[in-house]
Amino acid sequence: MGTIIKVNHLVKDFKVPKKQLNPGLGQKVLSVFYREWETKRALKQVSFEVKQGEFVGYVGPNGAGKSTTIKILTGVLTPTEGEVQVAGFVPYKQRYEYTYHIGVVFGNRSLLEFDIPVIDSFRLYRDIYELNPKAFQERLEFFSEILKIDQFLHIPVRKLSLGERMRCEIAASLLHKPQVVFLDEPTIGLDVLAKEEVRNFLTRINQEDKTTIMLTTHDMSDIEALCDRIFIIDEGSIIYDGSLTEMKRKYVQWKRIEFEYHGVKNPLLLKEVLKKTRVLEQTQNFVSLEVNLLEQDVPEIIGGLLNSLDISDLNVQEPRLESVIKEIYRRGINAAVDPLEIPSPNLS
Repeated sequence: MGTIIKVNHLVKDFKVPKKQLNPGLGQKVLSVFYREWETKRALKQVSFEVKQGEFVGYVGPNGAGKSTTIKILTGVLTPTEGEVQVAGFVPYKQRYEYTYHIGVVFGNRSLLEFDIPVIDSFRLYRDIYELNPKAFQERLEFFSEILKIDQFLHIPVRKLSLGERMRCEIAASLLHKPQVVFLDEPTIGLDVLAKEEVRNFLTRINQEDKTTIMLTTHDMSDIEALCDRIFIIDEGSIIYDGSLTEMKRKYVQWKRIEFEYHGVKNPLLLKEVLKKTRVLEQTQNFVSLEVNLLEQDVPEIIGGLLNSLDISDLNVQEPRLESVIKEIYRRGINAAVDPLEIPSPNLS
């Protein structure tokens, strides 16, 4: 697959009012008529490429620059410096032609008219994107099958719950089979079952239509369930670009082993195994251990436990993705360092 999104040395500056420390009365009055400005750099030489058909996550703390990036990629903002190309278009220069090739869902902005039934908004987009009646009907049936939106189509948007509206928003953004879709918090407000349906739908769209999807979210379970690759941005710079598997391999230093047992078969072997771990919790028949991956081999530890105990249940857990990403945020642009320095992350 070829490259469909190309970002090269992207810079975005904003002019903001200069903050005055302890201004006097005269300065306050003067600021009504004259204001000093300073430049804030939201994006600092951001570069990345996305291949056609990839499902990528774009995450970062509030104010990191991810919304600014997405707005430039969708043509809403013009970059200060750098080059951007999406599906062969320069978004901020070719906005009209470009919009026929992308879909966008922002959790805080609705694609649907508030006071009219959902189906009327869909018909409006049908006319905007010049879809023929047959293609439009096929897409509606497809969305109804997976997203279960047929029961909402004749209800005004203002009467829908947030979760129901988000399902309809996703459907509206995909009516015209766009090449690239930008999603911001697409599962916000959804219950567990609805989240699973939306995730299955997005995965199917990605795989069957080869739609490139860029997802921004604070829900790391969405990232783990959907994305093959993740970008992490912090303070306007990309601090990680790679697969989730590689990120965990590189930054996860600890794993937790939890098990229940009925009795001890080999006390001496058990003592030797426990010396290689850190015991986090122990009750009458339950033990939780932490294993340093840089010092010990997890299969070897598990083998020792199985040979020394009569185990009824055993579970191996990795740190939650949120913990790993928080650690990368903490380290910032110098995140790619020896993982020996990374402390044991919170596994709870």
